[in-house]
Amino acid sequence: MDRLNDKTAIITGGARGIGAAVAEAFSREGASVVIADSNAADGAAMAERLRDSGHLAAFVPADVSDPAAVQAMSDSALGELGRVDILVTCAGRNVFAEPLETDPDQWREALAVNLEGTWNCMRAVIPGMLENGAGSIVAIASVHAFSVIPGTFPYPVAKHALLGLVRSVGVEYAARGLRVNAIAPGYIDTQPVRDYWRGSPKPAEAERRTLQMHPPRRIGRPEEVAMTAVFLASDEAPFINAECIVVDGGRSALYHD
Repeated sequence: MDRLNDKTAIITGGARGIGAAVAEAFSREGASVVIADSNAADGAAMAERLRDSGHLAAFVPADVSDPAAVQAMSDSALGELGRVDILVTCAGRNVFAEPLETDPDQWREALAVNLEGTWNCMRAVIPGMLENGAGSIVAIASVHAFSVIPGTFPYPVAKHALLGLVRSVGVEYAARGLRVNAIAPGYIDTQPVRDYWRGSPKPAEAERRTLQMHPPRRIGRPEEVAMTAVFLASDEAPFINAECIVVDGGRSALYHD
C-alpha cells in the first residue's frame, strides 16, 4: 500500500470525522502527514495514534480562518516535512439558517471557515508547490455546492463559491504542475449527522428516513471519502484537474419531488 509513498501532506480538520479518515488513509498509503486542527487535544491525539502505528505524523494547531495562523501552520509543516506535496482541506463549519434570519456573525463564520479558510491554506502552500513543479490540492466541498436545501443558508453559498475557487486556481496553475480538485460528500456517518438524528423529535425515524433516501439504503463512511482523496492526491490521477467528484451513493442522481 504505497500509492502516496514519499509524499508529504497537510490535512486541515484532520482530528475528527472525514479529516481523521483522510489522515489514516494517507498514512497507510505511505504519506507523511501534518494534521492541522483548531482542537489541540484531538489533533495531538490523532497524530500520536498514527505515530504509534508506525507512521510519520505531526500535529500543528491552526484556525484556518486566520491567515497568520495558516502561514505559521505551513511554515511548521515545512519544518517537519521539508516540503508539502499535498494539501487536503477538510476543515469546515455547518452554519444553517433562513436567509433573512442569518445574522452577520453567521454569514462571516460560514465564509471565513468554509471558503476563505481553504483559500488561506492554498495561498500558503501553492508557492512551494509551484517551486517544486508539482502539487495536489483536494478540497472537501459538499453536495451543498450544487444543490440547495431550504433552511441551510449561508452554508451552500460558501460551498458553491468553494467550487469556483477550486476551478479557478486549478486552471490558473495547471501548466506549472499543480492540480486542484474537490470532493462533494453527501450524508456521511460523522458526529454532526448523528447529532442531527439525536436532536430530532424521533431520532430513529430521522435515521431511517435518511438511510432510505439513498439508493444503497445507507449513508457513506468517512473512509470512503478518504479513499477518493487518496486517488485524487496520487499519481493515478495526473490529468484530473479543476474537477469535483461526488460521493453520495447516487443520492443526487435520484429524481424526487
